[in-house]
Amino acid sequence: MDINYELYKVFYHVANTLSFSEASKQLFISQSAVSQSIKVLEKKLNQTLFIRSTKRVQLTPEGEILLKHIEPAINLIQKGENQLLEANTLNGGQLRIGASDTICRYFLISYLQKFHILYPNVHIKVTNQTSIECARLLENGQVDFIVTNFPNSGLSNSQTIRPIREFTDVFVANRQHFPLEDKVFTLKELQDYPILMLTKKSTTSEFLHKMFQRSRLDLVPEIELSSNDLLIDLARIGLGIAFVPDFCIPEKDKDLFILKLNEQLPPRRLVVAYNENLPVSQAAKQFIAML
Repeated sequence: MDINYELYKVFYHVANTLSFSEASKQLFISQSAVSQSIKVLEKKLNQTLFIRSTKRVQLTPEGEILLKHIEPAINLIQKGENQLLEANTLNGGQLRIGASDTICRYFLISYLQKFHILYPNVHIKVTNQTSIECARLLENGQVDFIVTNFPNSGLSNSQTIRPIREFTDVFVANRQHFPLEDKVFTLKELQDYPILMLTKKSTTSEFLHKMFQRSRLDLVPEIELSSNDLLIDLARIGLGIAFVPDFCIPEKDKDLFILKLNEQLPPRRLVVAYNENLPVSQAAKQFIAML
């Protein structure tokens, strides 16, 4: 089907903003031109893409399906344009990174600072999602690369993975509320205590559930949150035993201690992942080399 790219471009902006007037501003064309383009596209596809009312615009189910395919294509085109504009220099352009809040705070900050000092004209955009959601961003072309925990069920075989460092996950608790520093625990014994952990949409949660399943145990956490920092705060006030990466624990913490296990949990890795089938910008290459 021969459909002008400009029609899909107009559709993308209307679908993203859910506003014909806002899309017209972004595209620097009249609102009537936007409306006419959508009508032409709907006629060519023989589908209604938007539900229009006086108060709001929303996508139809068919429009949502089309957006899932158009968004990665638009992002890929924009990425190509950015690379051409930057002309293989580090005097401009954009660096798009996906990473979780924890990885940003405890690992990436120093690298971002160093990179910004060396290349101040490169615009840095960091998108914070869980490691699994970051894999989706990479798949859709919304970021140049991601820094993620590994294993990560969201990564595909088409993506290149380069290890950065190893880390271990630990159980931490408040000394006063849980006077257990001399005890050595099995995973089964930990079931008797309130476990605080990340939500199920995280690689850390997937990892711990697999460790319990391997021992034929059911893990039923007391609290599930989306932030390791909040888990540590709750452990510090005695609400339970938190499961977090070791690099999140402050050195010489007077309130918290790491529980001893009879079986060492396997280490995990921080990795950088990018799509080997897509060109990598100079800015991304330089940042990855720093890592």
